[in-house]
Amino acid sequence: MKNLYRFAAVALSSGVALGAFAQSGAPSAADSSDQAVAQAGSRVEEIVITSRRREEVAQEVPIPVTVVSGDLVADSGGFNVNRLKELIPSVQLYSSNPRNTAISIRGQGTTFGLTNDGIDPGVGYYIDGVFFARPAITTLDFIDVERIEVLRGPQGTLYGKNTTAGAFNVTTRKPSFDNEANFEVSTGNNNYAQLKGTVSGGLTESIAGRVSFSSTERDGTLKNIRTGEDVNNLENWAVRSQLLWHVSDSTGARLVAELSRQAPNGYAQVFAGSVTNKRSAYRQFETIIAALGYNPPRDPFDRKIDHNTKWRSGNDIGGVSLNIDTEIGSGTLTSTSAWYFWDWRPSNDRDFLGLNALQLSEAPSDHEQLSQEFRWAGDVTDNVSGVLGLFAIKQQLESDPVHREELGPDQWRFVSPNAASEAQYRTPGLFEGFGTDSSPGLETFSAALFGQLDWTLSDRLNLLTGLRFNYDEKVVDFQRTRSGGAPLANSALLALRNAQYSNQAFKADITDDNVTGTVTLNYALADAINVYGTFSTGFKPVGLNLGGLPTEAGRVMTELSIIKPEYVQHYEFGVKTSPLPNATLNFVLYQTDIEDYQAQVQTADIAVNRGYLANAEEVQVRGFEIDGRLLLGNLTLQGAYAWTDSEYVSFTNAPLPLELVGSPVAFIDVSGGRLPGISKNAVSLGGEYVQPSTLFGSNGEFFVGIDTYYRSEFSSSPSPSQYLNVDGYSLVNARLGFRSDDSWSGFLWSRNLTDEDYFEQLLPGAGNAGHYAAVLGDPRTYGATVRYNF
Repeated sequence: MKNLYRFAAVALSSGVALGAFAQSGAPSAADSSDQAVAQAGSRVEEIVITSRRREEVAQEVPIPVTVVSGDLVADSGGFNVNRLKELIPSVQLYSSNPRNTAISIRGQGTTFGLTNDGIDPGVGYYIDGVFFARPAITTLDFIDVERIEVLRGPQGTLYGKNTTAGAFNVTTRKPSFDNEANFEVSTGNNNYAQLKGTVSGGLTESIAGRVSFSSTERDGTLKNIRTGEDVNNLENWAVRSQLLWHVSDSTGARLVAELSRQAPNGYAQVFAGSVTNKRSAYRQFETIIAALGYNPPRDPFDRKIDHNTKWRSGNDIGGVSLNIDTEIGSGTLTSTSAWYFWDWRPSNDRDFLGLNALQLSEAPSDHEQLSQEFRWAGDVTDNVSGVLGLFAIKQQLESDPVHREELGPDQWRFVSPNAASEAQYRTPGLFEGFGTDSSPGLETFSAALFGQLDWTLSDRLNLLTGLRFNYDEKVVDFQRTRSGGAPLANSALLALRNAQYSNQAFKADITDDNVTGTVTLNYALADAINVYGTFSTGFKPVGLNLGGLPTEAGRVMTELSIIKPEYVQHYEFGVKTSPLPNATLNFVLYQTDIEDYQAQVQTADIAVNRGYLANAEEVQVRGFEIDGRLLLGNLTLQGAYAWTDSEYVSFTNAPLPLELVGSPVAFIDVSGGRLPGISKNAVSLGGEYVQPSTLFGSNGEFFVGIDTYYRSEFSSSPSPSQYLNVDGYSLVNARLGFRSDDSWSGFLWSRNLTDEDYFEQLLPGAGNAGHYAAVLGDPRTYGATVRYNF
């Protein structure tokens, strides 16, 4: 909570509490300048983006980029990244809770499964130019969004923090000098309730303010039949305040202070099945739970759990940022300064069962980041434009006070090797309350000099060159000690207990630097046809295992404390076309080769029940993507298709999949196998039909919209498994309502209209005893939304 109090003091001292803003004057309609989904007559209007730090028409930019307007985000119910991914098939987000969240583009960017705090993200997430280092930010509700641009492929020469897979560039609405206010209320089944609002206007002739808020609540989608509680509910709120200062005709400043909080009773996973592994019959999962007289709820789509440890996911993120833009010469110099914090307060039932085996797993953490970016963008000569930037970020992550893992009295049966040992392993108090306290401390500093030049070689030919120099420093101090449990005088019993967890400690101070770059050739075959080819390189710095290290024959494998950096070579060929005034059609073909791919793996060692990091020697991801938009009178259609193929070209020291646990070997060669979390086929199709009309005396239009999403099956295991594979699924979302031309709109909506049962992720139980759990997709939801603009 210390960061929360510090934030409050900073926000108040910054003068961004705009509660007294609402003054006199007739309010105006809300800003509707967003062009991302606008159409006029029979022509699709140009989509203007700022992904390359200047305003450009998306169809003319030689980068595969998807743009989603704030209006579409709101209308489609895509109020966070997990929902937005249904509009962008190249994007995936896997989240068992906010900390254990992985966002990927084309299957790359972040480790699949559980998160390790010791690695950098490969997908950059930016809000108004501010880079966010922790993946928990992607689980928060969007607030006051103008548009979201998703860039695919390495973007290190354009953005402050190095990104090997792509970037999310979120732009929010700025304060306006005309008074305006808008409010939105939604209600639905499962007691869903969402309230959003914004107030904005001029405070003086040169200063405008804006305050936005959002609150989302919903009952849980799971029922704990042991406690009677609803689990996996929504309890989110966020406040964002802004000041915009027109210092002069050439200089402007924007100050933002914001705070978001999530406090759900969640996020629980449901028991999804068990496998027969290579252990003895005595140590098979079904034999173990039968001996303990336990039978879990078997059908995951009954949405019932019987867990006996409280689930909690307290997630607070807040901070302050300052953007200053000033015109210098033929360009604009931008300074972006930011301080943000992340406080994480969890509680997890890590065995996913109603047994007291691995009864507690908590990793309360405090994180702070301080970043500064200077960037100039403009025209160098009549034929050369460019971007030049300097970026630095300092981060500190620490436990608060410790990360706790704890065993329960039922753990004896999971670790007892045979029936002859039962009496010894069943000794009362042997395991109950015994566990570890970990104190992972991490400090990092990253700095970069980056830039791009766009050379106009002729009226139709452009050459884009980019270069980045990156410096990284990481300092880690990891301490883990055994603790808890009843006093034991018997040395043999003490040895049995201590064999479950090991004391661990390591320190490291690592520095590294590298140079990456990009070259793109862009040629306009015709006014409506652009082709481009790109070669780029990327780099992800060394990783540090902050979740603990596995053991081998009682030895802590300290050689795994540091993992190698990741090197990326990326090739891309694309075509952007506007075959008709009312249509766009784009195609891109790519291949990404990754050396020393950083993977998160799971083992049977409960000392690392959240997994650990390892390097796969070589990985390749390739594919193609098609997207298009068509306007036919009052009907707008849009769609996108992504075909993605992935392969471990070489991963000779991979962990065992769940069904091979108990084999004579601890590692296997999975070269030639596929990567987790990547569907070969993913499709999004949507459309909206409008009919001009009048309702309640207001001119406007009735509308009906449908968005569909499909992804084929995918692996949910770092090492390919026969069992941990998620079936493909399809989702249908729909809306029906009326928009007035001036002030209000109302509509009915449904998400997952067909009530599809599907898994988002499968996770092996800690210790790899043979069972696995699932993150369930949301069931059908439906409701109504009303908006009013003053």
